[in-house]
Amino acid sequence: MSDPTKTSSPHDPNQYFRTDHLEADLKRRSVRSGVVTMSTQIGKFILNMGSTAVLARMLSPADYGLVAMVTTITSFVGNFKDLGLSQATVQRAEINHRQVSTLFWINVGFGAAIMVLVMALSPLIAMFYGDGRLTAIAAALGTGFLVGGLSVQHQSLLKRQMRFGDIAKIDLVSSIIGVVAGILAAIQLPNEYEYWSLVIMQMTVGLVTAVGSWFACGWRPGLPVRGAGIRSMLSFGGYYAGFNVINYFTRNADYILIGKNWGAIELGLYTKAYHLLLLPISQINTPIGAVALPALCRLQDNPERYRSFYRMGVRLMVSLGMPVVAFLLVTAPEVILLLLGEKWLSAVPIFQQLAIPSFLGTFNVATGWVYTSLGRTDRQFQVNVIVSAITVASFAIGVHWGALGVATAFSCCVVITRLPSIIHCYRGTPLELKDLWDAIARPAIAAIGAGLALAVLESRLPELSGQVPLIFVALRLAGLGALYTLFYAAIWFAPPNGKQAVSELWQIRKTLKQKPKSE
Repeated sequence: MSDPTKTSSPHDPNQYFRTDHLEADLKRRSVRSGVVTMSTQIGKFILNMGSTAVLARMLSPADYGLVAMVTTITSFVGNFKDLGLSQATVQRAEINHRQVSTLFWINVGFGAAIMVLVMALSPLIAMFYGDGRLTAIAAALGTGFLVGGLSVQHQSLLKRQMRFGDIAKIDLVSSIIGVVAGILAAIQLPNEYEYWSLVIMQMTVGLVTAVGSWFACGWRPGLPVRGAGIRSMLSFGGYYAGFNVINYFTRNADYILIGKNWGAIELGLYTKAYHLLLLPISQINTPIGAVALPALCRLQDNPERYRSFYRMGVRLMVSLGMPVVAFLLVTAPEVILLLLGEKWLSAVPIFQQLAIPSFLGTFNVATGWVYTSLGRTDRQFQVNVIVSAITVASFAIGVHWGALGVATAFSCCVVITRLPSIIHCYRGTPLELKDLWDAIARPAIAAIGAGLALAVLESRLPELSGQVPLIFVALRLAGLGALYTLFYAAIWFAPPNGKQAVSELWQIRKTLKQKPKSE
């Protein structure tokens, strides 16, 4: 099937907004898009792991903690830049050039306003943490809001057209250029300014992403128009942005509390453990979600196809994510020692404790798919207010015991709130709890079972120390990974559901080999 954004007349005003051509071949397009995006994410994951291993040895935990103090606050403010309008563009059944142009200028205006606000607040951020270096860091990172606002709608149009190959290329290229810029900066800068390499890396990724989005999309905005019919989109986006603001504050309240009460070193250990654990999960969930959400938006009026596609998306996500988290939990000392080095071994208990909410978090975005695709961001906002209050309260209690206490409190909170949140999400939708259970049961059992088997095996191996050669650590980790893969596959394909699992994989293979239908 041809892409109308590439085959239509360049003067066709609807070429960037039509979606009717997607529905006839949605399954094949979604599966292929998922494979392309996932393949690119694997490359990006390897790149991120490699850059982490390099930079963690060049920089100190305090360097990471220093930048985390700023990004915690600036990223929270940055939720207003989008205003939820990117998802509104993707979710809307029909949209036109005047509407998207008006949304574009709203995004740019708010991005510029937030940039000025962050720059004005930078001295207060430095005062809050008691470190004058944060003033310049905050001011520099503030420029990213304007740059990001310039590409919000271009990225949304690419998602709306399900052009995930282009999006994946932009992500990979921007990451490569950003990592190279960060490493070169770390080499060139004096020791006392090495933390600037992390700032330069972030700014470079944002700039390259914006430029790439403009070139790939091809759409150019017109002037904003009064009465363009965007009121319902602003309402949708407002609730979505409200959810993101509250959610971001909740997810980063732990950083603020640890940084304020325990300082940069403790915060550096916590953030690095958290990011290292979530990195592989985000590399899985982000591409699958990017493909699943636009597809679900197109199926919102077809309940049966909606349920089937939802189960397929969730099953794929947890089948990859759950075994990764379980493996990282069991092999935490090897992973930390290999990727970060001996000076980061204090992060191992934090890393292991955060693996519990991360395991449940492998399908956390699946509720967001439902709220957004069905246009019910108002309900998402309402339930998030309650969950966020419980989560922040748990952080406030746990911070008395340092970073490990916060990680433990977060684990307890996620275990308590996860099921009620899902029940609330599915109410009044085509979905039932059985749909979720059918999607996650087999991967969860296989991941936990393989993890227990590997834990028993590793308990018989000698403990690692910082004096062990890295090549030995890498070989040991590779061997454990191979054994875990065998354990996971054996449980996954075991009776009574093994035959069904093989059938599902064969069906995906057949879908990938299908040729596009002509329009």
